[in-house]
Amino acid sequence: MTSPHPALAQRLREAFVWACELDVAARKPGNVSVASPGHGMDAAHFVASARAAAHPLCAPGAAVGRRIEAAVEATWAVAQCNTNLGIVLLCAPLAAAAERWALARGEAGLRASLAAVLRSLDVDDARAAYRAIARAHPAGLGRVAQQDVHAEPTLDLRAAMALAAERDLVARQYVTDFADVFAVGVATFRAALARTADAVAALQRTYLEFLAAQPDSHIVRKHGAAAAQCVMREALAWRKRARAGERVDADPAFAAWDESLKRRALNPGTCADLCVTSAMAAAIVDDAAELRVNP
Repeated sequence: MTSPHPALAQRLREAFVWACELDVAARKPGNVSVASPGHGMDAAHFVASARAAAHPLCAPGAAVGRRIEAAVEATWAVAQCNTNLGIVLLCAPLAAAAERWALARGEAGLRASLAAVLRSLDVDDARAAYRAIARAHPAGLGRVAQQDVHAEPTLDLRAAMALAAERDLVARQYVTDFADVFAVGVATFRAALARTADAVAALQRTYLEFLAAQPDSHIVRKHGAAAAQCVMREALAWRKRARAGERVDADPAFAAWDESLKRRALNPGTCADLCVTSAMAAAIVDDAAELRVNP
């Protein structure tokens, strides 16, 4: 494969940073945003992390595992905390796929390229990703019997992710070729953006779609399945209103729900990770990175 054109790498970096800035520009209950800090972090942590991680994440020709490890190290250097591990784990193979996709174009081409990237992952990718996960040390990580991240992996990265796919939505994307990202995230984001021409509202709409659809695995890992089910049920009414075209954050009760989740230390971080990845994928396909937000 020929080396990716430098202009493409720059475009990918811009798409990644745009998606991450959009993530904190939108109020997403339980998550950190410009409107509402929480969990010991504020929006500036996430923006700085995105800008630091963008270059290693989108390094032309780099292996997926190397992208993940270098992006986490760059993030840690500026934030000194885990702001974006899930985002990096998802966006690294997406960026690698976009380099191959450049000649094919279109969403179908990007998805085919991504599937090929995921099939090509090897044990070196797993080793680098494991080091990155251990460095980020996400809350509630715990230990498992097979391919624990605190040990040396013996499987390729996709196979290792398959072992966690039933309990972790990020891992599940690796074995389903990012099915949730495209079928739910990109589809919802693009439809909402076409209707409103408001990227912030489109991301908020996408978040509610993810949050009401299934328990957030970050909450499950930290607080258990019952807490995650509770948040999912709370999201259902807001998703219904958003689906009807209502701008839900115009209702003060939406901000109150956001603060309530933060008081309960409930952070649907995996849903946020899926949203960022969805926005980046849409930006790659549709040139949505030409849009600008100012958190």
